[in-house]
Amino acid sequence: MAQDPRKGKPANVGTDPNLEEEIRRRAYVLYEQRGREDGHDLDDWLHAEAELTAQVMKAAA
Repeated sequence: MAQDPRKGKPANVGTDPNLEEEIRRRAYVLYEQRGREDGHDLDDWLHAEAELTAQVMKAAA
């Protein structure tokens, strides 16, 4: 899989609409697990993105 030299991620990670939807769903699960406490949306998104990106990269290796 081609690498995006700016980010060190597979080139399609930022453009895969299915991955984006999975990140969105995982971020919502994190939000619910925290008791739906507002103000952590970016944290939830970044956490979900890191988890799922790691899974994609591991699967590609």
